[in-house]
Amino acid sequence: QVQLVESGGGLVQPGESLTLSCTISGHTSSRYDMGWFRQVPGKEREFVAHIRRGGYKYYGDAVKGRFTISRDNTKNTGYLQMNSLTPEDTAVYYCAADANLIITTLRLASAYKNWGQGTQVTVSS
Repeated sequence: QVQLVESGGGLVQPGESLTLSCTISGHTSSRYDMGWFRQVPGKEREFVAHIRRGGYKYYGDAVKGRFTISRDNTKNTGYLQMNSLTPEDTAVYYCAADANLIITTLRLASAYKNWGQGTQVTVSS
């Protein structure tokens, strides 16, 4: 049974940076494509970023150029570096992973089998 645990959320001011981590246990992370989503109350889960097992990266339009996704399979951990944060980035951020993801579905939350518990990111002055 694979488990995902996010960490690194918190309260920051607009313009600041934050890095989220997602550690996979139960299986080696190199088996999985990994993604990040975010959600605010009353809205659907929004695609943020995705990194393939081979390292290729995809980003949502709202974060392109500001966020960077990466992974370190030696540590079974994925990362989301978030720069130039704005209040609109405030959300619960979720890490997701799947070993059999179809590439055309990587932006869909429903395509991922495994999820973390989420970590709150609040951007406010």
